Amino acid sequence: MRILFIGGTGFISTAVSRLVVAKGWELFLLNRGQRKSNPPGCRRLVANVQDAQEFRAALGDLHFDVVVDWIAYAPADIERDLALFKGRAGQFIFISSASVYQKPPSHYLITESTPLHNPFWEYSRNKIACEDRLTRAYREEGFPMTIVRPSLTYDPQLPLALGGWGCYTLCDRLKKSRPIIVHGDGTSLWVVTHAEDFGRGLIGLFGNPAAIGHAFQITSDEVLTWNQIYGTIAEALGVEARVVHIPTDFIIQVAPNFAGTLLGDKSWSAVFDNSKIKTWVPGFQCAIPFREGVRRTLAGFDADPARRRVDEAVNKQLDTILEAWGR
Repeated sequence: MRILFIGGTGFISTAVSRLVVAKGWELFLLNRGQRKSNPPGCRRLVANVQDAQEFRAALGDLHFDVVVDWIAYAPADIERDLALFKGRAGQFIFISSASVYQKPPSHYLITESTPLHNPFWEYSRNKIACEDRLTRAYREEGFPMTIVRPSLTYDPQLPLALGGWGCYTLCDRLKKSRPIIVHGDGTSLWVVTHAEDFGRGLIGLFGNPAAIGHAFQITSDEVLTWNQIYGTIAEALGVEARVVHIPTDFIIQVAPNFAGTLLGDKSWSAVFDNSKIKTWVPGFQCAIPFREGVRRTLAGFDADPARRRVDEAVNKQLDTILEAWGR
């Protein structure tokens, strides 16, 4: 198959790129070429995706069996993709988000038919609008779209609600016995998925005509509490976590920027029914439990000192919340 990734150098897409190349498929990555990472075996197309003329010039007369847009966040991005890939792609896959599902949830178990409604997070509302536009394009014009909804997918970054994304800040705090914050009482249920496991489910949909017009969630079946997630990270580091539980509402009062990611996502219990992806991709099963996956992630940090970046802005915000709670 000939496959195009729009983006393709992010945390999840890089892991999936390696799986695609290992399959022997022809993979193109279209992005601005600003990141050095380029999995061996990929072909790079350089363009600013926001510049339609530049984008079209980079594509030339290429046609693709599968196009995956990893970086579409708003309906305007989808309009651009529809204009560019009608008649050029056998299947167009939009990477949405499991945060689009109903908040607050009316039922703890989430399926693809759970209503899409998130009044707390603009990011999620934009993803819903993207899905709506693609669904209309499929119904009215036969545009060959498939929607995929990952939840909190990790490696090489850690899956956190509070503590910094893509940096080493939380680990640094744990190793120095500094307190960390867990929202609420830490007992709400959550699911984290290793990027390789997500990738195996995703590539199983590639070139599958039965998947066109459908939406799929791809997550692990391992259900953890937030206390267990942070405790497992601390255990893998060989330390004991100094956890401070703080109500979500209080955290947002002190740090309003967490309203979307907490009220719009991680403060609610979320358990996913993966029956659909397992039906469309026979044999799919997540194979990396979190206890093992987090050790792989931490080994990656250990192997590359440049990645052990401590974000002092994250430290300052956590300390500000902790100090306010202490008062």
